[in-house]
Amino acid sequence: MDVQNPSAPPRTQSRTRGKNHPQRRPHAGGVIHDNTRHTTRFTVIGNHLAQHTELSGLAIGLAVYIQSLPTGAPADIKTLAARFPEGSTRIAAALRELEAHGYLRRTRERVPGGRIITRTVSCNQPGAPRQDAAPAVRRAAPGKPPPRKLLPAVPRPAQPSPSLLQTATDLLAGLRRQNPLLLLSATDTEHLAPGVVAWLEREVTPVDLRRALTRDLPPPDDLRRPAALLAHRLAALLPPPPPATEPRPHPLQTCESCDRAFRAPEPGPCGGCRPDHQGGT
Repeated sequence: MDVQNPSAPPRTQSRTRGKNHPQRRPHAGGVIHDNTRHTTRFTVIGNHLAQHTELSGLAIGLAVYIQSLPTGAPADIKTLAARFPEGSTRIAAALRELEAHGYLRRTRERVPGGRIITRTVSCNQPGAPRQDAAPAVRRAAPGKPPPRKLLPAVPRPAQPSPSLLQTATDLLAGLRRQNPLLLLSATDTEHLAPGVVAWLEREVTPVDLRRALTRDLPPPDDLRRPAALLAHRLAALLPPPPPATEPRPHPLQTCESCDRAFRAPEPGPCGGCRPDHQGGT
């Protein structure tokens, strides 16, 4: 007699269609991996980058490409724009995303001869101890980008209005579609929105406000933090409030009782003929 396997099911179970393994769930149409182990020419990429929830696809792709480059390879905007079809404007915006989340550090340095170059440092794990930092220097907590400088103050609206605030938020979010350089985070938008409302209160149209914020932008290499530029413009270019209008006088009316002319919003008796007037009938 055969020895019974205690882990076997009590009776034979037939496999259902699409169930190729008894311990696997039926395939529901998601991704299927057909993997081959790499032995040469590969780069290890963390899922914190590959599956980042806030970075754009272009930013993730550029980060992967830059991490795969050998030390000393050029990674400036001009070089990347020549390598990829997206163009310098979109690439510059994607690089700023990587800077904001700690995957990239760019500094401008003067080399012998007086020429200024941009030095790019690729970080495959933001928050880890920097190799170029002194041992006593403590970095931010793992997974968190280093703290950023506060944005310049923006004008405050006289009478905050939920509808105007929503209009301001939509206007700021739309700047990216007009110019990819003006990529704003949710925190940046929340800071700038009251300044936009202050402009709208002064009877500036959204079209004119958008033009004031987006005209004559600096080159992509110089526009490291668009929110700071927009905050500066909202404060420095704030137009004066519209001139106060004097209230118009009421039209002339003719008293129904004494035919006397007087000013009032509507026809009727004059002040002296009203029943509630002192001495009136």
